[in-house]
This record gives sequence, structure tokens and C-alpha cells, in this order.
Amino acid sequence: MDRGKRFKRIKTIQILGPCVVFLFGLWHFRDTYTGAAASGDMWLLKQYGILFAVILAFFGLASWILLKKQCSMEVFFVVSSLVLGTLYLCVLPPLSAPDEVRHYISAYQLSNKLMGKEQADEDGYVYIRREDDFIDNIYQIEGWNGRTTLGQKLDEETYALIHERGLFGVKEEGTMISCQLPVKTTPLAYLPQALGISAARVFCMSSIGLAFMGRFFNLLFFAAVGAWAIQMLPFGKELAVGVGLLPMTLHLAASFSYDGMIIVMCFAFASYCLYLAYRKNQVEWKDITILAAIIAWMGPCKMVYAVVLGFALLIPVKKFGGWKQWGIAAASVLAAFVISMVLVNSQVIASYAGGADNFVSWAGEEGYSLPYLLHNPVKYAEILYKTLLLQGEFYFVSAFGGYLGNLDPVLNVPFFLILVFAGVLIVMSFLKPGEKAELSWIHKVWIWALFFVCAIGVMTAMLISWTPLSAEYIHGVQGRYFLPLLPFVLLTIKSRGLRLTANHDRKLLYFMCLGNGYVLLRLFSIVSMRL
Repeated sequence: MDRGKRFKRIKTIQILGPCVVFLFGLWHFRDTYTGAAASGDMWLLKQYGILFAVILAFFGLASWILLKKQCSMEVFFVVSSLVLGTLYLCVLPPLSAPDEVRHYISAYQLSNKLMGKEQADEDGYVYIRREDDFIDNIYQIEGWNGRTTLGQKLDEETYALIHERGLFGVKEEGTMISCQLPVKTTPLAYLPQALGISAARVFCMSSIGLAFMGRFFNLLFFAAVGAWAIQMLPFGKELAVGVGLLPMTLHLAASFSYDGMIIVMCFAFASYCLYLAYRKNQVEWKDITILAAIIAWMGPCKMVYAVVLGFALLIPVKKFGGWKQWGIAAASVLAAFVISMVLVNSQVIASYAGGADNFVSWAGEEGYSLPYLLHNPVKYAEILYKTLLLQGEFYFVSAFGGYLGNLDPVLNVPFFLILVFAGVLIVMSFLKPGEKAELSWIHKVWIWALFFVCAIGVMTAMLISWTPLSAEYIHGVQGRYFLPLLPFVLLTIKSRGLRLTANHDRKLLYFMCLGNGYVLLRLFSIVSMRL
């Protein structure tokens, strides 16, 4: 293509795209005004205006990085994930993500340890500042209709309370016991969040400031590790960036949840394995140490993601120097995973292995157990099949952002935009001019096998832990559980039979930025109108 024509097309995208979002932004300004007028909180208009301005400024920055400067994918990922993640952090405020309150109190417990303070009482309830009690105990505030946590339901009152409290001006005077129990998992899952909480306590930030700071540090970790993973990935970098910029991914990364850590650590492990398999000539001990450290860090959080260990089998044995060296390396990485699992999850493993009777508390009835599934394989296969039929659409929609917040169906990405995001990822999976189909067919089959095992593992785990015997399908499975391996499944689409005549990946990623900007404006207007 002539350089002048290419530049003209880029300029058209740079101007037309933001203009469309600008028009949608004006439309949703009406909704925000309606909510502000009804509640009397006219400062919502100022906050919407600031959000609007930041989003438009980000569009300019993203177009300059992606289209004009042609910066590397890792640089673009750091900038875009930090900016968009911070905006999601503000629009969907603290404790609004799934199960976030327990992740928050787990990070708080680790913060106590880092600061040399008493962690919890004899029953496991965490010591917190008196100032921070209302975050996970909000029913004490008059007019909050029995809600237990700050982000349990996002509405205009949530924004109003955050606006009223502010970020600073509180000293840590006295402690009390939280009404929430922490998650029993590796403390490494909450290290970034705990560092953020500790920093907020040192600088005497309010409970709101503390919650935002913990989330922001988790986002920093996600951006840093994600950039490293993208740098290591030998091909298909745009796909990893695209999955990292999905609304659901950014929402999780900018929360207290360890799901963002799991996603980015799976990216890192698989990317480094592909780097060793396709780029590096010889595997060294520092490479083994890196793989062992990654799997030991994220492995104990959710055992099903141990399947990423299978990516190490893509590395040719000859790069280790022979079968003996390969065996030692494999044993070292596996030992790191096993030791971390035993140290953290020994009781859970024993419970599953022992086949103890399972009672599903939320349903008030008996649930499935591992021995039951082994003795009833037909029933097991039947419920897996019914789950895919009944819940397949939900998995697809929720993976891309159909149920943001605390699985709130109102706080969603419109379905047409979900289809567009999915289409963008599919198009970026095709070969471009000058690009090789580097994954061999056997490696593609193996990656699909790993994804299949992971999916079955996720569904089985929720079948045992969350599904009553009377259920027609498996409860508790969400689309976000499939995000850690999604970029690598998309890599398998690359083949000689599917080749584009031009490379539009950077334009498509810019379009994803535009889509996120629209989603953020829409979400703010929805919350503002929920009185």
C-alpha cells in the first residue's frame, strides 16, 4: 500500500473513532445528569466530565503509541493496562468484583504481617483499623438497606459515600475485628495488594484511599508481569495484549482478586515456555528457576491451572542437553509446584482425596464428591454435557465482560460489543503478510488438549465444591476462568490457509481501546442512575 494512503487511513481512524465515542459520551451524559438531578449530587457531572476528558486524552496517547510511533507491544500494554485499569478501578469501586471482600481482608491480613502487627484473633478474623470497619460492614450506616459490603451493589449511593469519605485525613487509632474471614491460600497471591494497603496505612489514607491503593498495586503487578510475558512471547504478542485489554480482565486486574494474578502468571509461564521452545537455543538453569518460581507463586491459588505445566513439554529435549538434564529440570519445576501445593493446600487435597461427604451450604443440601463421580461416570458426563448446553452462552459473555461488578447483569458490556471484541481477537489470530505459522500441528493439538483439561478441571472443581446433587448443571463456573489460556488457544488458529492481505493488528487494538472507553462511560452513567 502507498505510504500516503496508509497514513490517510490511520488519520481517519484516529479522528473518526474518538468522534463516535464522543457522541456516545454525550448521550450517556444525559443519563448521568438524570441520576445527578434525582439524587441532588450534581458533582457527578464533574466526575463524569473528568472521566470523559481522561478517556479522550488516552485515545490520543494510544493512537500516538500504536499507530504513529509504532512502539512495542509491551510498552503499549503497560500504558493501556495502567490507564484503562485505573479507570475501571474508579468506575467499578472497591469490593465490587466477585468475592472481592474476602480477597480484600486476606490482603489486609498480610499487610498486618508485613507491618509487624497482630494479624488475626483465635477464630481467624483479621484485625483492622476502626476507620476501615465500614467497608466490609456497611450495614451500620443508616439507609443502606442491609447491604454488608461497600461494593455489594453499585449504585449512586456508593459513589456518594466514596465522594464524602475522600482519600486522606485519617490516623490509625485503635483496631477492631473484621467480620470477614480471609481466604486460605498462598500469601504471595496478595503481596501486591498488601503492599498497597501498607503504603496507605503509612501515609494515613482513609479507608477509601486504602482500598483504592491496594487495588492499584495489584494493577501495577499485572501490568509489569504482563509486559514481561508479552516481551518473552515469540509470536502472537498482539493476542496476549488483546486478551489483557478485555473489560473483564482489566476489572479483575484492578481489584483485590487474585484472578488477575493467575491470568498474568499463566501468560508468563506459557510465554516463557514458547520462548524457550521457539527462540532460545539452549535451556539454562536460570530458565528452570524462572519457571519454578512462576508455578510456585500461582499454583496454590487454583489447582486446575497446574495444566500450564504442560507448556514446558513443548520445549525440545535437545535444548536441555539430553534426557537426563531434561528429567532433572522437569523434576525441579514439578517439585516447586508440589511443595507449594502441600504447604498451602494440604487440607484441601486430603479432603478431596478422602472423598468426605460434601454439603453445599448455599443450597442447603448434599453435593457431589470425587468418589461419587468415579462411581457414576455416566452421570458425570451427563452433567458436563448439560452444563455446556445451558451455560455455554453465559461463559462466552461473562469472559468478555457481560457481568461486571459482583456478577451484576446490568453492569455489562453490550452484546454487540462483546461480539466485536471476540471478532477482533479472531482476526488478529490470522497470519499476516510475512508472518510464519510457527506452531507445529502437534503443538496446536497439545495446547487444545491442555485447554480442554483445564476446562474440565474447572467444571469438576465447581461441581464438587459448589453444586448440589439436584442441580441440572454445574453452578459457580464463570467465563473468566478460561481467560488464562485464551491467548494460546487463539495462537493455534494461525495457519497457512488463513492469511490476511494486510496487517491491521494495531488498528484493531486501538479499536479495543475505543471500545473500553465507551464501556467505562456507559458504566458510570448506569451506576449514577441507580438510586
